[in-house]
Amino acid sequence: MRYELRTPTDADTPMYSIGTVARILGISVFTLRMYEREGLMISHKAASTHRLYSQSDIERLKCIRRAINEEKISIAGIRKIYSMIPCWDIAHCSKSHRKKCPAYAGHAQPCWTYDHQHNACTKLDCRSCEVYRLSSDCDKIKASITNLTRVK
Repeated sequence: MRYELRTPTDADTPMYSIGTVARILGISVFTLRMYEREGLMISHKAASTHRLYSQSDIERLKCIRRAINEEKISIAGIRKIYSMIPCWDIAHCSKSHRKKCPAYAGHAQPCWTYDHQHNACTKLDCRSCEVYRLSSDCDKIKASITNLTRVK
């Protein structure tokens, strides 16, 4: 068997297997799959359908783990926090697109978990979306939600 050494080109390059990430974080593969099922993250799926993770994904997972272990926030609570990120504001959606957007209309789950049809996000890859990327950083999440309360 031949192994290829991969070098990261940036923090968003998927290069770690699910088993490697589980070992890095000290959690089970099952837990990583559950976070994905719960909408807390989107893993990259290689052509072989194997999940791959980037350094940014690992940072997101560390943020999730801190919220669970240190702040005692449940998975449902984290999902609710992610759902309150003002994606429509960050992505600069028009009023007409907001009317068609389930993430704008509701607040039950993060915007990247919805099937976006007939709005500004229809053709976007959620993993590369600014909203998803910002949600990897706990401090930026707080700032984006705090900005909702400010009068513009």
